[in-house]
Amino acid sequence: MQSSQPARLGIGVISAGKVGAVLAAALREVGHAIVGVHAVSEASQTRAEALLPGVPQLTVPEIVERSEVVLLAVPDDQLASLVTGLAETGAWQQGQIVIHTSGAHGAGVLDPARERGAIGLAIHPAMTFTGLSLDLTRLKQCSFAVTGPAPFLPIAQALVVEMGGEPVHVAEGDRPLYHAALAHAANHLTTITGQSLQVLESLGLPDPARFIEPLLRASLDNALASGENALTGPVARGDAHTVAAHREQLAGYAAEEDAPDIGDAYVALAEATARRAHRRGALTDEALHEVLSALRGANG
Repeated sequence: MQSSQPARLGIGVISAGKVGAVLAAALREVGHAIVGVHAVSEASQTRAEALLPGVPQLTVPEIVERSEVVLLAVPDDQLASLVTGLAETGAWQQGQIVIHTSGAHGAGVLDPARERGAIGLAIHPAMTFTGLSLDLTRLKQCSFAVTGPAPFLPIAQALVVEMGGEPVHVAEGDRPLYHAALAHAANHLTTITGQSLQVLESLGLPDPARFIEPLLRASLDNALASGENALTGPVARGDAHTVAAHREQLAGYAAEEDAPDIGDAYVALAEATARRAHRRGALTDEALHEVLSALRGANG
């Protein structure tokens, strides 16, 4: 009786960063063979040993030579030069599957490999990574952006499903904007949380993270469920005097602590919030004018 299980693949990983090591561990968990991993830094070597015990640490040419599938998990700005450099040495093989994990690039960055007979695909998990085993659980139900030539897209989709993720097709030309949207949400969420924690810690709160955790989790849950209809606070209510007080207090704190980013971020985000609230009818023209004036330090 023929097995319905997909064919097991020999996968090589370049490199053992937080993303590469975790995805390799997830693929190994479902039966694929990790033939080798490239790890340069001490942190990457330690990570590879923890998540991929027994997997040999090889050079880049060795991995490409031995692998049916090459998983490129290198920083965005290094990807193109790596692919081109390997193409110039004739490393890519006919029929070899080359998959990168960069959110900013589509499959086009792999054209030098494709021109030498390889199959180029892009997958990008929409989550942040710690590089620890807990990421394997987080991968379950994680959405992945998948991009590539239509005849070969099912390969990327199948690998994502095997890891427990949900593949979502993102067109080649949409990848940069897609990645900007994710970075805007995830990275800036981290930044504004860090700024808030800094201010609360300066007030002497013993555990500011624990203090604001329920607020932040509820805000995120509500925003994901209801979008901007979940927005509350002085800007959305048009409380210009409160907004002015916030601006003044944060500006003073920023000057005292040499942290101008905090005041600047508050003003920029509050203005964006006010304009979006106005566009959907939550703020009148007059209320918008008053909030913007408060943010600019104007009197009416």
